[in-house]
Amino acid sequence: MERPQVTESMDVDPLALERQVCFALAVASRSVISLYRPVLEPLGLTHPQYLVMLALWECNPRRVTDISDTLFLEPATLSPLLKRLETAGLVTRARSAEDGRALAVELTEKGTALRKQAEEVPGKIVARLGVPQSDLQSIRGALTRLISAATV
Repeated sequence: MERPQVTESMDVDPLALERQVCFALAVASRSVISLYRPVLEPLGLTHPQYLVMLALWECNPRRVTDISDTLFLEPATLSPLLKRLETAGLVTRARSAEDGRALAVELTEKGTALRKQAEEVPGKIVARLGVPQSDLQSIRGALTRLISAATV
């Protein structure tokens, strides 16, 4: 797809598409996430499921509300992801022993073992991007600050 020429008037137009942070973020997000698809496919995970697994590999078990807060996902969005991960045999969901109202999610043996394969994912993504690691760290830092500013 051919990109339109950026004209002088677009440089001063506050509504020029190319000047919009939301546009750059949306395109970057879709583009980067699409790189994950073929890398995660052999693991049997979608990108959102991968994020849930990362949260659980970091801290296991976790309450659904904790995962939801960590991933900035609504519980209604998270619930179907957890159901699919449970169906795949990667996690179990059960009422918390301490608080019967809370739902705890725990990795199964299979879910724990999958971590070893997943350790290759970040390196493969960096290689596919072809962007220096230092640039990616700077971008991640800037995006983290942006997330903090937007969620205040």
